[in-house]
Amino acid sequence: MTAYLYDLSGEWIAFRPSTDSRYLFDVRGTWIGWFPFHDDEVLTPDGDYLGSVSGDRLIQRFDYVYRGTPGYPGAPAFPGLPAYPGAASHAGAMGGCEDVPLLQHA
Repeated sequence: MTAYLYDLSGEWIAFRPSTDSRYLFDVRGTWIGWFPFHDDEVLTPDGDYLGSVSGDRLIQRFDYVYRGTPGYPGAPAFPGLPAYPGAASHAGAMGGCEDVPLLQHA
C-alpha cells in the first residue's frame, strides 16, 4: 500500500511505494531519498539528510544527528505515479522542526 507523506500544512509532497519501501519519491515520481537506517530518517541519494517521517508528515528536524554516510543504494526503478490522495489536515507547528525546503511547491 502506498504511503503518502505531507508537509505541515497538509500538502502532499512525497510517497513511498509501500510502507516498507526503502525509497522515497516526490509527487512527480522523482527519486528524492531513501531510508538507509531502517527507521524514519530519510537521506538524499547522495547521503545528505533530507528529513524525518513523523506519522504522515515529512519534516526536517533541527536536532538531527549525523550518523555517517551509508553506501549508495543503487537507483530504484520508476515506481509509477500513485493516485492523488487529497490533502491532509493542517498539522500546525511541530516544535524543533520545519517543512523540507526542497519539496515546497514541487
